[in-house]
Amino acid sequence: MNTNEEEKIRKAFEHKTWQEVKAADSWQIFKIMAEFVDGFEKMSKIGPCVSVFGSARTKPDSPFYKLAEEIAFKLTREGYGVITGGGPGIMEAANRGAKAGGGKSVGLNIVLPFEQSSNPFIDKDKIIDFDYFFVRKTIFLRYSQGFIALPGGFGTLDELFEALTLVQTNKIAHFPIVLAGKKYWTGMLEWIKSTMMDEEHNISPEDLNLFKVVDSADEAVKVIVDFYSQYLLKPNF
Repeated sequence: MNTNEEEKIRKAFEHKTWQEVKAADSWQIFKIMAEFVDGFEKMSKIGPCVSVFGSARTKPDSPFYKLAEEIAFKLTREGYGVITGGGPGIMEAANRGAKAGGGKSVGLNIVLPFEQSSNPFIDKDKIIDFDYFFVRKTIFLRYSQGFIALPGGFGTLDELFEALTLVQTNKIAHFPIVLAGKKYWTGMLEWIKSTMMDEEHNISPEDLNLFKVVDSADEAVKVIVDFYSQYLLKPNF
């Protein structure tokens, strides 16, 4: 930890009494409520969408960038909008594909210090900014008709396992979850099966059916389309 980071932490905790912390928390509740209301209001007007996740660090010359762009393009041709986290990398690719397909291109952007702004391929009226990760995640889960995860880091895994957990525990409606890029996900999936399931019995064999693993855009889109040929499109909770 460098000196600047230590100074920020020191100032964050300096001179604050417990009563001051409680007062700040009370005001924060209103900010959180406002983000929920704004997010619900805007997303309820957009219609059926599929969320595409992946790394913000992926470059335009990466095969995964091109895969995300193709997936999003083909989703819009099936009548779905595309939701991303609004940033660069895979998110930019998906918004670019949705834009090229003439579909709805949505960005749920998280406000972070020193981070880049939202990518230029989001529809101007469909950029929603959030201060709180958990509010943003709730909006993703409520209004996404499916999740497609491409290679990414901690944030991608966070969204993926949140979705899997809520479907597994029946806290939200069952909906399609797709992992695109078999080679990338192989090591994690082998560990889930051999250690998490077979060795430690922390999940059941049927939990492996909560997601599909694919390699192509056509396969990814087919999972979504086939699922909703049987079910109505509606919010997830």
